Amino acid sequence: MSDREPRVVGFLCNWCSYAGADLAGTSRMQYPPNIRIIRVPCSGRVDPLLVIKAFERGADGVLVSGCHPGDCHYTQGNYYARRRLAILRDLLEFLGIERDRFRIEWVSAAEGQRFAQIVADFVKKLKELGPRR
Repeated sequence: MSDREPRVVGFLCNWCSYAGADLAGTSRMQYPPNIRIIRVPCSGRVDPLLVIKAFERGADGVLVSGCHPGDCHYTQGNYYARRRLAILRDLLEFLGIERDRFRIEWVSAAEGQRFAQIVADFVKKLKELGPRR
């Protein structure tokens, strides 16, 4: 294990996950400050190349979070994300990036506590894995 704190990039959908993260913050819920959030219109808009680029630029882990399936503001965006990112998981392994460094989660606007717990669990897992390089 390393003393260096893991760097996490989070792609959060505007309508649910970002609002859930905002609720966690405004409610003063405690979670690690390791995550850098990038607000996207929909999880379905997260290009797999953005995830690869985040790892390339030094991220130890990447979280993609969107609305629960069936609750997408854009009707089917999270279904597209789920399919596209499942394939990306295999590509990341091929590129030598451990499977546990990439995570997809569904968080609604009312689930601030769930968002905080996901980030805490993810950072803990990344600490166990150690730095990527």
